Amino acid sequence: MNIPIPGEQHRLFERLSGELRPKLHRYCARMTGSVIDGEDVLQEALAKAFEALPGAGPIANPEGWLFRIAHNTALDFLRRRSREKTSADEDPDMIVDPVNPTIDRQAAAAGLHTFMRLPVAQRSSVIMMDVLGYSLQEISATLDTSIPAVKAALHRGRDRLRRIADEPDDRPLPSLGAAERLLLDAYIDRFNARDFDAVRDMLAQEVRLELVARTRLNGRKEVATYFHNYSRVQDWRLVPGFVENRPAILVRDPNDPAARPAYFILLAWQDGRLAAIRDFRHARYVADGAELSIL
Repeated sequence: MNIPIPGEQHRLFERLSGELRPKLHRYCARMTGSVIDGEDVLQEALAKAFEALPGAGPIANPEGWLFRIAHNTALDFLRRRSREKTSADEDPDMIVDPVNPTIDRQAAAAGLHTFMRLPVAQRSSVIMMDVLGYSLQEISATLDTSIPAVKAALHRGRDRLRRIADEPDDRPLPSLGAAERLLLDAYIDRFNARDFDAVRDMLAQEVRLELVARTRLNGRKEVATYFHNYSRVQDWRLVPGFVENRPAILVRDPNDPAARPAYFILLAWQDGRLAAIRDFRHARYVADGAELSIL
């Protein structure tokens, strides 16, 4: 698929980025170790791609182009976070068989924090082949490196994943302070009771809302429409919980309470008022790889 002139570029970009968004997020989330940070990186990457369109000219491989921008944006994020170096030391002469169904399953099932224990070059190669199914040639083009270097990174990354797969998770359990728990419970109780006037009373005057992958609203007047839309549907029930150790609202299907939460909502408080809402209702792919736990 070639992306032609600017006017049509933008239309095709919107369609392609929409189709690829879940796949791009799987990559970004595993590169950053967080579904939430992964969405931030994805949004930044899509913004960069959109800005680059007018001067980009015909793009022979739009999917590879988007993944390259997402990869570089993830590296920028990691550099800003200053947790690891991004240079690779793989032996380019290392040979590895790229087809191994057992390893594929192991990588696909690995938690996001497990991927963070791999060096960046190993992590990106393993994600692109064993999680997303790209070929050596596609990975080489996207990462701008040689096929032998990709093979080496795969060999070492897979070996590292095998060694750490059965190690116990010794991270501390998440906790929530009493004051924030009271605010969270009050919000959830009012929301589940469909008492949206009481919910609106909790809002700060300059409250901000992000309906991820859909829209942003600012101020109590604009955000009020958000609650009106929820009042018109019946497919939700809120419960308190954690997403990646962050306090969150988990949204479940009331007709299937045993099912995994479909998506989640993050809240931020200031002086006892709700200052920010980040709702992933229209970006449910973010919850697919998330570590969720119910309070």
